[in-house]
Amino acid sequence: MTAPGPTLQEHTATYVFAVCAHIDHHALATLPGLGGNSPVRPLSLGALTAVVQHVEAARFSEDAWRERLSDQGELERCARAHHHVVSAVAARGATVPLPLATLYRSDERARRGLRQDAERFHTVLRRIEGRVEWGVKVYAAPPPRPAAAQTPAPSPSPSPAPSSSSSSSSAGAGRGRPSSGDGRAYLDRKRGIQKRREQHHDQALRAAETVDTAMRTVAAASRHLRTHAQEPLEPRRTQVLNAAYLVDEKRYDDVARTVRALRRSTGMDIEMSGPWVPYSFVGEV
Repeated sequence: MTAPGPTLQEHTATYVFAVCAHIDHHALATLPGLGGNSPVRPLSLGALTAVVQHVEAARFSEDAWRERLSDQGELERCARAHHHVVSAVAARGATVPLPLATLYRSDERARRGLRQDAERFHTVLRRIEGRVEWGVKVYAAPPPRPAAAQTPAPSPSPSPAPSSSSSSSSAGAGRGRPSSGDGRAYLDRKRGIQKRREQHHDQALRAAETVDTAMRTVAAASRHLRTHAQEPLEPRRTQVLNAAYLVDEKRYDDVARTVRALRRSTGMDIEMSGPWVPYSFVGEV
């Protein structure tokens, strides 16, 4: 008699993309998700619905996922697939996206685990209902380069006429040495350059505060994200603000109008992106 083979649940895991109030399975039918033979589908949590897919458990084991993290191309493919499902669900209503690679051993374990967070999900869904995320980045141009200052040629100090007892080497000593005034002038120039750089940076930070204050007048919530390092290539801009704003869907014109006005009034390089699923506003309640 042949021993029974492994069950489906032993081969698969339940991958969770997002949680929403309700979505019909027909809305998910055409989504490929992470690939494979299993469809993207709704999983009832009672008053909430999770969007899930069966995936091969071996592909998402701890070792397999660690290897995937080291493969930039594979990681980007998974992130795009995850985001595609989340975006499709969010287009039909408020959606709480879950982090990449949220897995449970079975549908039943997913139900139990997600129901424990039901209160948080309801709170987040109420907060983001009818709202989207806009990203705003502000860049400071590089400080103006100082004009090439010419260091005055050091003037040799007058030397007394050599005495007959002076050797030829001592007679030439001290010729061509810069005066102490030249050294002070050089240090003053360096301090001036550093001071102008600091002033330029302070002005950029004040402009970024102006942008943030204005954007918060049209947003329901805001969040500062970590700024990026100076760009390695031209124009070598420095990012002084990287922020996300939770805004009512109907206020697109207000957002665009505010950013245009800020570009004119501050003279800063301001980038606006969106609308996005409000990823930045689902983590904390």
